[in-house]
Amino acid sequence: MCLTLSQVTKRYGNHTVLDAVGFDVNAGERVALLGHNGAGKSTLMKIILGLIPADLGSASVLGAAPGSHTARTGTAYLPENAAFHPALTGQEQLCHYLRLRGESTSQAMPLLERVGLGAAAKRRIGTYSKGMRQRVGLAQALIGTPRLLVLDEPTSGLDPVSRRDFYTILDDLAAQGTAILLSSHALTEVEARTDRIVILSSGVMVANDTLASLRRRASLPIRLQISAQNGKADEVARKLSAGRRNGVMVDLVCRSDEKLARLGDISALGSLVDDVDIIPPSLEDIYSHFSKGGGA
Repeated sequence: MCLTLSQVTKRYGNHTVLDAVGFDVNAGERVALLGHNGAGKSTLMKIILGLIPADLGSASVLGAAPGSHTARTGTAYLPENAAFHPALTGQEQLCHYLRLRGESTSQAMPLLERVGLGAAAKRRIGTYSKGMRQRVGLAQALIGTPRLLVLDEPTSGLDPVSRRDFYTILDDLAAQGTAILLSSHALTEVEARTDRIVILSSGVMVANDTLASLRRRASLPIRLQISAQNGKADEVARKLSAGRRNGVMVDLVCRSDEKLARLGDISALGSLVDDVDIIPPSLEDIYSHFSKGGGA
């Protein structure tokens, strides 16, 4: 295990920020840490990084205590708002971090090119946009190919293309065995790019499973979007006891255990139907369900 948390509890006075939180992150696994503001995500990350201690429970990072030499040398962290000296160029800033890590400064340009900053490497960071500064942060987090990567809202300020490239880098790191713990409010982003979902609600872990398993546990309605032949939408809707959305589309909502039977009903309509799309509950739906206490 690259990261093991067991019954981690943190209190400030009478306020419990984390209440017996426990989960693992394995080598090569991408785990999304979700929760509303104040749910305890940042506090948990600080404990993992060794910045603050847990009051109860235990945490193991790469088989060692958080904040130890072993944990620090094998862990990289990217905060939501990465800050750098505005007078330094991107290359100078990365060279500084490479020296601090005992690595060759010849890695600076390849790392900057990897995050899409090769052309801006010799510009002062003070001229960079927020998204560019975030990419500098990602470049420094990649120094030494960390075994554990902790990311707090890492795509904040990135444009859609940069976000796609960012997740491609994460995919490559995971394929090489890096364990990734990613906190994000951008649920549509992490839905298809993580292996497991951990949801915190008011300091309590209310979910820890794959998205497919969470969907089964939540048993939320599934939407079937049916394309009818031109002029046949009313007939299709009537035969399926479904709703019309526009001239050719028919919407049918059913429970997950009804899906196959309803697909059979649609298939039986033959030439009245052109196509059907199955739309499962989104991660946003799942998050809302579990964070409000459903299926915990």
